[in-house]
Amino acid sequence: MPWKEPPRHSASPRAAIHATILRRTSTDAERRLWRHLRHRLPIEGSHFRRQVALGPYVADFCCLSARLIVEVDGGQHSHDHTAAYDEIRTLALEHQGFQVLRFTNADVMQRIDSVLDTIFAALVTAPSVARQSGGTTPTPGPSPQGGGQ
Repeated sequence: MPWKEPPRHSASPRAAIHATILRRTSTDAERRLWRHLRHRLPIEGSHFRRQVALGPYVADFCCLSARLIVEVDGGQHSHDHTAAYDEIRTLALEHQGFQVLRFTNADVMQRIDSVLDTIFAALVTAPSVARQSGGTTPTPGPSPQGGGQ
């Protein structure tokens, strides 16, 4: 299974330690999104890990098979120096083949359905996940052509 494989780029020792600490000290928004990623996105091949060390960086949530990273940013990310660092970090991760989605804590806490819809759309268009799930988007109920009542 692809999600059981280690990341392609080894983690730096500092990032690995930092990831362990971050797993123990999740924010409310991170805990909420984690619950939803585990229970509301049942797409085959879309296993997420949390606080994943990738090289010198730690991704909040990562689906290795889809090469998708989801970041949940608090208020500190709106400062100029932090925003500049985030941009450099995002470009480095994209250079490694990842797609990076960013949401604010407020997005996760107040608009979780919109956040999940965005993540779902990114997952179903990811080449490796689309291959594993047969390339089709699951429907929420029976098809009208299926002869329902």
